[in-house]
Amino acid sequence: MLLEALRDRAIYQNTIDTWIALCGERSREWHDVGAYKEFIAHLLSRGVALKKFPLCIKEAGGEYSRGRDKTSFAEALEGAAEERDGNNLAAAYTVKLAGPTLEAIREFGRG
Repeated sequence: MLLEALRDRAIYQNTIDTWIALCGERSREWHDVGAYKEFIAHLLSRGVALKKFPLCIKEAGGEYSRGRDKTSFAEALEGAAEERDGNNLAAAYTVKLAGPTLEAIREFGRG
């Protein structure tokens, strides 16, 4: 369970790392900007509290190649940024990885 491992590092995480962990649990590609935006819209529709997070991906990378991939992904998100009902679906946010939020995260793309 990659989401629990992420939560064990810190209960508050950014949505990009959360998205990557969810995709890892499902053996799914995480580089899809459109799918990430759908993920953020899903969290907002479930009432998950999201706070804008000024993420510096280059400093958050971890292993070198994954850090470079995350940088490319963040740059693609910047290029896809658009406002929707006052929410930028292509932004990084802080999310608390706790019970109901983890349930809402795992609901994404099911049923």
